[in-house]
Amino acid sequence: MAHRTNVMICTCTNCISNGALKIKDALEAEIQQRELAEDVLLVPTSASGLCVRGPILVIQPDGILYQQVKPKDVPNMVEEHFLKGRPVEALMYVAPGADSPIPELRDISFFKDQRLIALRNRGMINPDKIDEYIARDGYKALAKAVSAMNPEEVIEQVTQSGLRGRGGAGFPTGRKWSSRRKMQGDIKYVICNADEGDPGAFMDRSIIEADPHSVIEGMAIGAYAVGASHGYVYVRMEYPLAIKRMAVAIEQAREFGLLGKDIFGTGFDFDLEIFRGAGAFVCGETTALVMSIEGRPPEPRQRPPRTALWGKPTVINNVETWANVPAIINWGAEWFAEIGTEKSKGTKVFSLAGNVNNAGLVEVPMGITLREIVYDIGDGIPNGKAFKAVQTGGPSGGFIPADLLDLPVDYERLDEAGAMMGSGGMVVVDEDSCMVDMAKYFIEFSSDESCGKCTSCREGSDVLLAILTRICEGNGQEGDVELLEELGEAIKDASLCGLGQSLPNPVLSTLQHFREEYRAHIEDKNCPAGVCKALFQYEIDAETCNACGACKKQCSYDAVEGEKDVPHTIVMAKCTTCGACYEACNFDAVRKVPNTAGKMVARA
Repeated sequence: MAHRTNVMICTCTNCISNGALKIKDALEAEIQQRELAEDVLLVPTSASGLCVRGPILVIQPDGILYQQVKPKDVPNMVEEHFLKGRPVEALMYVAPGADSPIPELRDISFFKDQRLIALRNRGMINPDKIDEYIARDGYKALAKAVSAMNPEEVIEQVTQSGLRGRGGAGFPTGRKWSSRRKMQGDIKYVICNADEGDPGAFMDRSIIEADPHSVIEGMAIGAYAVGASHGYVYVRMEYPLAIKRMAVAIEQAREFGLLGKDIFGTGFDFDLEIFRGAGAFVCGETTALVMSIEGRPPEPRQRPPRTALWGKPTVINNVETWANVPAIINWGAEWFAEIGTEKSKGTKVFSLAGNVNNAGLVEVPMGITLREIVYDIGDGIPNGKAFKAVQTGGPSGGFIPADLLDLPVDYERLDEAGAMMGSGGMVVVDEDSCMVDMAKYFIEFSSDESCGKCTSCREGSDVLLAILTRICEGNGQEGDVELLEELGEAIKDASLCGLGQSLPNPVLSTLQHFREEYRAHIEDKNCPAGVCKALFQYEIDAETCNACGACKKQCSYDAVEGEKDVPHTIVMAKCTTCGACYEACNFDAVRKVPNTAGKMVARA
């Protein structure tokens, strides 16, 4: 072989669920069998980003990306690429609608427009080996901070960088650190909020899985800056791989003297431990998170006073915020501040999910447009469908319509559009989505996850859900739209914490941008997208039907009738509106039409 081949195999949760560990085992066996151990190095990495195409392998130094690899593909890959130097086109990425593959990762649109800071080591290192993190300037920033800078200088760098909290609120990080620095106390704490519970969100999990030492280093720098000696990484139990990798990283950092007593011989003491959360969504709110660590019911409390663990000065930032800190100290506040917009500096990590071809984890400069994210990075909507909206900010975020696709993504512009940055969830919906049903889905989640402390949130979310359910079932009433708006504003005004205050956003934003859909549900008893089952039914067009029998074969309820060569019909009393006939028809003969009865047909 002309050069040593490094096989970077993504072992994030997404790729593992798609069989990455089986690929790893098959590769190890093949390499051993062919006696290639001296020529081929297998490196388990994480967070490739292109999660929907996993398992992902990147062959270096060629830069070739292989996607959706199966164990049966491994022998041919080793033979053709590793031994003969002929990359396997069948395993390469093919853009939607294209005929030829794109061999190199750097040429794939998903990766081209990204700028990696928090994710700077993704796909480059084995997260379980501290040596590989150190080889890429790991802990250099910590050494610089504690040896060559005083705490005030560190805080000044973070302040000048313009870094804002990436957990959702966007509060200036330097200002938060400065206030805690000034507070008196013999004990202070720093906490990493990794309690990520948003549907469709996996930013924090992916960062920890790919690069846990970046979070540890950022926390240690923050602890030095504010005068803290102990820290907690608060991770929900649903993230077992993130917990495992963080635990390994903490132990390695201790062994290297990067956590514990007298770090770098400077007299600075700092140590970390993991706190496993039980999975309550409200624990993402900082005061509730603190209550959870203290062993009390995780309910938010009013601020001021400031968040304080056991009454001691405490800094809480999320995973992405901490991961940015070492880069700022290494490369300078001015460098970071040059990226992004006037008030939103740096980059933002998003989990791009929903109806988009290239779903996955992306890191982009603040100020990039939604269109660039959805169409340039995400490669557009599957099956030629039209873009309808994108929901940003998790279950408490808002929906942004197609006419705002060129909106720059930053804290201020998203707020103006009725949405929010949040922690970085981004769910794309296409023309087949019902916006009333989407609002109902997220309100159902928030209602279920409400801690119940505030009457406005506890009772208000249930009432919102009841009204939305009624509308989707064809029983909407005149005045429901106005009632939803009034109730939504009341919940925002009266709720104690940020979760309750933003809970109505899915409803209010869909009312703002898709009001006609609510009117169609209420006044016409029609779901334009054909999603709300009570408001549509299936029928077979006799002129289009060629009596092939495909729909009849797929129906589990014998609701399709018709003999050979005779156009088929659907018996409404038997139909459950499951859609099996609709999916089976290749001639567009099965169609969705409004349910003229205006209510769900009673089933036998």
